Amino acid sequence: MEGKDKRMARLVYGMNQSLDGYVDHQAFLPSSTLFRHFIEEVQGQAGGIYGRRMYEVMRYWDEDQPEWDAEEHAFAAAWRNRPKWVVSRSLTSVGPNATLITADVEGTVRALKAERDGRIEVAGPQLAHHLTALGLIDEYRMYVHPVVLGHGTPYFAGQRPPLRLMAADRMDEQVIRLTYEPA
Repeated sequence: MEGKDKRMARLVYGMNQSLDGYVDHQAFLPSSTLFRHFIEEVQGQAGGIYGRRMYEVMRYWDEDQPEWDAEEHAFAAAWRNRPKWVVSRSLTSVGPNATLITADVEGTVRALKAERDGRIEVAGPQLAHHLTALGLIDEYRMYVHPVVLGHGTPYFAGQRPPLRLMAADRMDEQVIRLTYEPA
């Protein structure tokens, strides 16, 4: 492809986690500063690849709730507007703007990376573990909260891959984002 700029999407696995390495969307909530950051992140993404469990958690944003404030409405709109791919062997259908992936996860994700430009979020520790084993994740973002849970679902569902620290950013008064790439 002489003369053409070959672009490829980057898969980014990022989640909130406790100091001891667990993810739990009910154990701690983002501050308003961090939530605004997440709105901007979602607005800038080329899409998201979800494991079943995380997709079911995120379906909360599919329908407006009367108690939401302006930021929650903005997050929901951004989430609804971007394409989503859901990896599941048990689901038979998915919601709006979502595509179900039931087979050939590796081939489908490789095709998405080749066809798209920008960042594609990877959501869910089990899915991230599978994609890490296939060498498909380009970046890991850990939003570390000052909470110790002592149990739960670990950020890394399997053995931690060899990583190289790329950045450490203070996101608000309490949370630090650590950004790693595969070593």
